[in-house]
Amino acid sequence: MQNFQFGNPTEIYFGQGQIDQLAKNIPAGSKVLILYGGGSVKKTGLLTTVKDILKEYQVGEFGGIEPNPTYETLMQAVELIRQEKFDFLLAVGGGSVIDGTKFVAVAVPYAQGDPWELVRDRLPVKNALPFAVVLTLPATGSEMNSGAVITRKALKAKLSFLSKAVFPRFSILDPVYTYTLPERQISNGVVDSFVHVMEQYMTYPVKGKVQDRFSEGLLLTLLEEGPKALQEPKNYAVRANLMWAATLALNGLIGSGVPQDWSTHMIGHEITVLYGLDHAQTLAIVLPSLLEVMQEEKQEKLIQYGERIWNLPKEMPAAEKVAAAIERTRSFFEAMKVKTRLSDYGLGQAVIEPIVANLVAHGMGRLGETGKVTPEAVREILKKSL
Repeated sequence: MQNFQFGNPTEIYFGQGQIDQLAKNIPAGSKVLILYGGGSVKKTGLLTTVKDILKEYQVGEFGGIEPNPTYETLMQAVELIRQEKFDFLLAVGGGSVIDGTKFVAVAVPYAQGDPWELVRDRLPVKNALPFAVVLTLPATGSEMNSGAVITRKALKAKLSFLSKAVFPRFSILDPVYTYTLPERQISNGVVDSFVHVMEQYMTYPVKGKVQDRFSEGLLLTLLEEGPKALQEPKNYAVRANLMWAATLALNGLIGSGVPQDWSTHMIGHEITVLYGLDHAQTLAIVLPSLLEVMQEEKQEKLIQYGERIWNLPKEMPAAEKVAAAIERTRSFFEAMKVKTRLSDYGLGQAVIEPIVANLVAHGMGRLGETGKVTPEAVREILKKSL
């Protein structure tokens, strides 16, 4: 196991009715801006509930944060906050709303220049507005981590940033708020969570037995509960397990002390920003092909994964076991109704070079846990993804 430092300051209030904790945990006298996405929180009545609970506070709202939150939209929120002097942010939504809120939180006090510099140059963040979360879509783990992904449309860039300053102060996770999600969002959330685990698990062994077993438990939970969520939309136990699995998949715990990959995500980001596919769709396209191309480097963990997750027999030849594990991964994504080929989305050979060029332009010429996912390897991965 590798050396590591782990700390997570976000307080979690999990379960039905925990929305009542909201007013108890926002400092008295705060001027609160509620940030949300496309309006589903209005249709479901959640926004009204939140505002009722916060009736003793000065409250404003900012809607319209996109599924891949854009710098252009978020800067409108930044200007609103600066003008109206809001001092506490509340993200009500899924990972995109939370990620957008994180950017807004660091952008408001940044006076040295364009806040995009914080993302592009990964500058150290010295100040951020405090914020909390009411989660409605389990997928990204952003409700309990210090990362965010922001898109700048004008530059065709989708980049991530990390800062301890953007851990949420607290997050409310009520599985009931996921009952009304469209099937596509449930499917995407399960795939996103699954690949988050794989990016931290599917590397090479460092005798991190605890991390491996935690990761395998999360993968098995997603495999078991994901299809059920599509069949039984209001099964509380299913939704609760998916919500907590998605949070644990990317709150820093399973990645501590082990190598991490993240090349599937980086390639996927470029597909999204160039061609508009959902984030989870890009992950489902890239991961199986990446595992195939990088199987030599990942062979030991692929074999372990095949045996422990897919119950492949130990006596099966290694090459067959690896191939079967990869194919079953692809089949799981398809069973979750997320297609796994570029051609499924009307994309062909012509997209390969623009994707590779964007990766190189964004300084991602050597990806993966060993730096072996080069532009040449990405080309091969994308060819296998056609």
